[in-house]
Amino acid sequence: MIRFLQKDSRAIKIVFIVIIAVACITMVITLVPGIFSNELSTSDTYATIRGGGFFGRFLSSSDQISNQDVQQLATRMMQRQQLPEFVLPFMMQRVGQGLIQQHIELEEANRLGLSVTDEDLRQFLHTGMWGQVLFPKGQYIGDQRYAELIQDNFNVSRDKFESEVKKEIEEERLKSLITGGVSVSDNDVKQAYLQQATKIKFNYAVLSADDLRKQINPTDAELQTYFKQNATRYAKAIPEQRKVEYIAFNENALPGGVPHVTDAEMQQYYQAHQQQFKVDDQVQVRHILIKVDPNATPQQDAAAKAKAQSILDQLKKGGNFAELAKKNSDDPGSKDQGGELGFIKHGVTVPEFDKVAFMLQPGQTSGLVRTKYGYHIIQVESKQVAHTKPFDEVKTTIEAQLTHDMEAKAEQALAQQIQTEAQKSGMAAAAAAHHLQLVTTDYLAQQAVVPGLADGSKLLAEAFSAKQGAAPEVTTTGEGYAVFQVAGVQAAHAPTFDQWKDHVLDDFREEQLPSLLARKTNEMADRAHAENDLAKAAKEAGATIKTSDLVTRDSQVPDLGQISSVAPDLISLNVGQMSKAINTGRTGVVAQITDKQAPSADDIKKNFEQTREAILNQRREEMFQVFVTDLTQRYEKEGRIRINRQQPQQASQTGL
Repeated sequence: MIRFLQKDSRAIKIVFIVIIAVACITMVITLVPGIFSNELSTSDTYATIRGGGFFGRFLSSSDQISNQDVQQLATRMMQRQQLPEFVLPFMMQRVGQGLIQQHIELEEANRLGLSVTDEDLRQFLHTGMWGQVLFPKGQYIGDQRYAELIQDNFNVSRDKFESEVKKEIEEERLKSLITGGVSVSDNDVKQAYLQQATKIKFNYAVLSADDLRKQINPTDAELQTYFKQNATRYAKAIPEQRKVEYIAFNENALPGGVPHVTDAEMQQYYQAHQQQFKVDDQVQVRHILIKVDPNATPQQDAAAKAKAQSILDQLKKGGNFAELAKKNSDDPGSKDQGGELGFIKHGVTVPEFDKVAFMLQPGQTSGLVRTKYGYHIIQVESKQVAHTKPFDEVKTTIEAQLTHDMEAKAEQALAQQIQTEAQKSGMAAAAAAHHLQLVTTDYLAQQAVVPGLADGSKLLAEAFSAKQGAAPEVTTTGEGYAVFQVAGVQAAHAPTFDQWKDHVLDDFREEQLPSLLARKTNEMADRAHAENDLAKAAKEAGATIKTSDLVTRDSQVPDLGQISSVAPDLISLNVGQMSKAINTGRTGVVAQITDKQAPSADDIKKNFEQTREAILNQRREEMFQVFVTDLTQRYEKEGRIRINRQQPQQASQTGL
């Protein structure tokens, strides 16, 4: 072995170096804890996507997706879609998977040499929609305006925006490479357009599930059997109920009556809360908007401007602003009110609008004002200069506020006093001592109405959290306070058959309904086909005959739904032919075609390329999704996707 190493051979030295390197890697793999662990290095990491190749599995060639990025994107999507807060975990999972997929696509694009350079980005931003925004009439808007535009519209920095654009370009390059061979034959285009544009009209017999439900009339014996067979279902059908004792009162029960506020107290409040009574500069305005789409061509922009100028010319000739706004404005929030926006403060509207609105005097009308929304014509109706409201103007408001605050304090103090007395002497004695009534309810469910209270929801919510016989508690009632105590608890339990018979009947009918609807619809269809008489079959089945409009496959038909979803075969039928049984879940339908209009050769020719492009896009999308799915599965199989299984329950929302 020593002689072998002493030989002057470059090949031998290379082999030796490789052996040492492999040994070192083996030691690292063996000795470094957690190198193959599914747990990630930091709690903020959502997932890690490791690089490809042999060494990529062992070295730190990886991309990380942070929980913060996932949550911020998920939160923005929820805000845009106006979704409730509880959807956040589900949205985070969806966004996280999307970001993992994006990372995989980008790594594959880089592997194939499709990376995007700064020069590629520059050329992209000079063309298309971005070219019109950043280089109007060929002139760059400047770095500062560019950064402001990105911040205003996307709430990200310029560097972050350009990084995301690069990713999008790279993904599109990968998609183009993978789907470049997709094609569509002329016959496929023709058949697709025929399916899409052919119109049909038909008579259809409708069986209603609601009507059939009434035909399901089991005997008491059948219902009792059903009740016993579903005993588990009804084991807690009657929810937990509670009996509550309470003493309720409002301001009328306060010792000494409603508190009185003195002038000195009101003056003192006024001096201490000057900021509360300050009025900012405001203008009362109305406007007419001629909208311009952000992607509009120069010709479309010019057309919008010409329309706005025409309206302005009419105003200069004495035209009625409100009538012209109702007739022409593209602002749905104000057009029906004659363009009225009411009083606005500085900064409420976009800068261009704000500047002109506060520059005009009451009664003046602006020229054309260009904003990102389009062309505005602004009219100022009145102005308010910043000032502090005088004491006499706000005295009544202050008096009401102080009276309310003093009442609330007095009521709270009385409630605590009654609570203390009830704990010592009992609820009855405490009520009697203050000449109040002690009320004992029947057993109530948590969502019940408490008799005698304007709003008993909070009392019941707290009563269902308290223990029977526990010390009296205090709660609000919507018009005052109540001191309450839980007097009895009935646990959730199964009802008797007689108590629950109506519910059992509803459940029995709902369970039997699908099979009855299917059977009745099939019988009607068989009879209609056998006798070639839809009307007769409908009458025998108790169905209603209706007639559709002339519709396409994407049309919605009453009691049927969208044809392409529930009855796609209708389009292929000829005049006089009848459909099979159509079951929508809520209705059963049999249809007979009465008219059919296929598109003409000219229509097909006119829409040929548009249809081809739509089919191409659909097939490209389908092909690319298959590619991405296969690629993701390969990454998963190779262990190159590591998802943090110990993610925090609620990631920080800092920075949103």
